Amino acid sequence: MIKKIEITWKPKPEDQDYLAAASYLGLLYDKSKTRLYVDKLKKASMISFKAKDVFRASALPLLGVNNSHVSKDKTKIMSKQKLSPILLVRDSNNGKVIIADGYHRMCAVYYYDEDAVIPCQII
Repeated sequence: MIKKIEITWKPKPEDQDYLAAASYLGLLYDKSKTRLYVDKLKKASMISFKAKDVFRASALPLLGVNNSHVSKDKTKIMSKQKLSPILLVRDSNNGKVIIADGYHRMCAVYYYDEDAVIPCQII
């Protein structure tokens, strides 16, 4: 891990983030459940979790900085551009959290600071 830097965040996710979440969740759930989850995400309050806790809960691997999307988000962090909060869905059947949108941002943030507090919406 490199020196900690300040990571800035947008106050709420953008419309495109919900579209991306719908695309991903559509692979896991049928159309009605996907629509329900996205609608709930849009209404969910903002909350924050540490990057390392989201990764543990999701059980996903950390993507390397060679990944083009992680690299792009790393560049945004270095140029102090605000990142969009991430969207999470609790998968109680499997005891995990699904990163519906923001996986690459999470990886880029974790690269700088595993204790970084990540704003998100979670259902």
